[in-house]
Formats: sequence, C-alpha cells, structure tokens
Amino acid sequence: MDTPGMERRAAVILAAGQGTRMRSATPKVLHPVGGRSMLDRAIDAAQGLGCAPVVVVVGAHSPQVGEHVERRLGPGSTALQDPPLGTGHAVRSAEAALANFDGDVVITYADVPLLDDTAMSALFSVRAEGADIAVLGFHAEDPGAYGRLVMGFGDDLAAIVEAKDATPEQLHISLCNSGVMALPARLLFELLAEVTNDNAKGEFYLTDIVALARARKLHCRVAVAAEEDVMGVNSQVELAIAESIFQTRRRGELLEAGVSMTAPETVYLAFDTEVAGGVQIEPNVVFGPGVRVEAGARIRAFSHLEGCTVREGAEVGPYARLRPKADIGPKAKVGNFVEVKNVTMGAGAKANHLAYLGDGEVGAKANIGAGTIFCNYDGFGKAKTTVGEGAFVGSNSSLVAPVSIGAGAYVGSGSVVTKDVSADALAFERSDQIEKPGWAKRFREAKSARKDKA
Repeated sequence: MDTPGMERRAAVILAAGQGTRMRSATPKVLHPVGGRSMLDRAIDAAQGLGCAPVVVVVGAHSPQVGEHVERRLGPGSTALQDPPLGTGHAVRSAEAALANFDGDVVITYADVPLLDDTAMSALFSVRAEGADIAVLGFHAEDPGAYGRLVMGFGDDLAAIVEAKDATPEQLHISLCNSGVMALPARLLFELLAEVTNDNAKGEFYLTDIVALARARKLHCRVAVAAEEDVMGVNSQVELAIAESIFQTRRRGELLEAGVSMTAPETVYLAFDTEVAGGVQIEPNVVFGPGVRVEAGARIRAFSHLEGCTVREGAEVGPYARLRPKADIGPKAKVGNFVEVKNVTMGAGAKANHLAYLGDGEVGAKANIGAGTIFCNYDGFGKAKTTVGEGAFVGSNSSLVAPVSIGAGAYVGSGSVVTKDVSADALAFERSDQIEKPGWAKRFREAKSARKDKA
C-alpha cells in the first residue's frame, strides 16, 4: 500500500554475505541487536520509509535467511544471488522481483543494524531536491579503508573512490560511502546493465553506477548520516559494539522521557521496550522483547522481564522473573525469586517470595504465600489455576491445575489442592503430625557409634 502523499518506494536489502568472521552457525544477519535480528531491523527501517515491496537478496549458503524473510514478508520477497559476484550483481539479482515496479528504490544492507528510517529519509529529501541518485555518506573519524566520496561543483558528488585506488589527497577526505543509496528503479537497472567486472576481483560494483550516471550528465548528491548509524557488523566484536551503542541510545531516550535509573549502564533494553515516565528501574534489570511498564511502577534489581505487562504502581523484584503473557495489575507485587508466566494478577495482588505462577489468574488483593506452585503441566498439556479475589494461599502450597480457589477462600500452608475450593472456605490437605519421643537422640547415638567404630 502506498503512503498518501509519497512517491512509490521499494527497498532492496543485501543479505547474501557469508559472514564467516562471525564464526557462528547462525547466519550473520540473524544475530540480534536489541533483541531483534539485524535483518529484521533492516526490514523495519525499509517499511518505516513506506517501502513496498521489500526484496531481500540472499545467498545459497544460508537457506535459513530466505526462510526467515518469507515467513515475515511472504513468497516472492527474496532474490537469490548465486554465485556472489559483488554488490552490483547482488542488486541485479532483485531485478526480476521489481520488474513491474515504477518508483524509487533504496538499497540498504542487512548487517547495518543501527540504520533506521529516520536516517535514510534524508536520501529522499535529496531526491526531492532534484538529485537523480542520492548516496548516504558519513564523516568518519578514521576513514581507513572506506570508499571516499569526492565532491564536485557545489553539492554534486563527482565520484566514489575506493581507498586502495585513492590519491594521497583523496585519502584525506573524511566523507565516506556507506553503500546506501536511492534512485529510480528504471535508472538503477539501466545503469547496472552497463557495469562491468573489469577489476582485480572480477566483481560488479554497485558504486560504479555513480560514474556511469555522471557520464550521462545526471545529478548525484550526498545525504549525510552519523557514522554510528551506518556501522556495519562483520564480527562478534562489532556486534557487541553495535549492541552497546543501541543500549546507550535507548537508555538515554528513556531517561529523557522521565524514567529513573540509578545505574543505567547495567539496564538492558529490547528494541520494543516501553517504559512510561515515572517508572523506577533499579540496577541489573534485563528487558527482553515485548515488555510494557506503566507509570509509577518499580522494577527492582536483578529482575528479568519478557513479553509481559506491568501496570501502574506495581512492584516487581528484586530477583523476579516475568515470562511471556504475565500481566501484573495496578499496585500488585511480585517479589524476590517469584516466576510468573501467562498469569494475570489483579490490582493489589501479592506473591512476595519464592513462588511459581504459571497459566492462570490471581484476583485482586489475593495473597500467594512463599513456596506456592501452580502445578500447570501434566507432562502433555497445560491447565489453568484460578485464585479468586481476596483469597489467601498459605506457604508451600501446590495448586494442581485445573483448579479454582474461590474469592475470599483460605488454603492452609503445606496443602496439595486438587479440587476446587468454594468462596470464603478454608481448605487444607495434610497428614496428621506424628511424634516419636526420643527418636532423634537414639538416631544420633547410633550414628555416632558407627562413625567412631569406623
């Protein structure tokens, strides 16, 4: 679907690299940054620009990448580059998929995880100002082996020069090529048809289209991004650096939004973490994907949250674990060493310590005692436990699902509950206590005598 008031846009995402420097069985582009694969982040950015279709160029060596793309974007969303013959050849691999497309194409990369739609939108601003080709550049602190963007008259891009081919004067240029560019689809494939592989590597380079466009008297211009935005990832070291940059940025955004973090450098966030202003986050908290925390909540130290919601004024931790579909109600409390999975806790409900709550509901102001377990799994399937509003479950109780504890009911400590408990009732299940006078003394004496003899 086209975005209203916007020219049609498509994206070609290059994801065919082998990634051997990652030294991992997982394809490079499927490694995560901020809890989301680099490939998905690139697709997110393209879709954020309004690109449709999005075509991902994949290699024959990593079928998992193509499978991942087609699960998300559907059939026909990949193009195979086999064998790999350079970036220009990779983009040409997507030509058939864009045969009926008439609009601009942005070319980007699946291993550039910090590049978002905001940074890339500058390319289309340059296009709107009259550029035939817009190239995304960046000022490098250490240009090193990056290709240099040589500017001509005014703001025209005269050439892209690889470092190994650059003159001493050109090597002093700090404006470098990210490889990301935007131009009309028809022009892209016309120019790529003219690119040759007459070079030392025998490859077809995408950057050659700039020189071919200049020969046609077309305008090539540069949009500038931050160096961090266009950082490529080719190794585990670079992946860790990208993760660190992401975390620093995201923490800063939350602090600016009014979230309180006493040790922000120890808090780890996911790409979609939502935390409202006024939330307090203590040190060493990890947010996996899919977490939303409402205003006034407090997340205490050493807690791990994933796929869950924490409502206004609730308290979680320290040392708590919230798993997917945990929904912690307003002013509810999940304390130390409590694990909650697929359970909704009502307003003011409490599970203060040492409990497992899985697959169920806990009513408002109910109290779950220490050592309580929702026995939700029978080895084949899951069943639900319901604890009614205002109920009290004593310590070290096992609630064997499916089972329901009525509103206001009490469950005695140490009970194994296998039948529903009616509202306001007391239920307990334990054997009679047996006492054998003098047994402990006799036991110790016998053991000591045996030990002395040995």
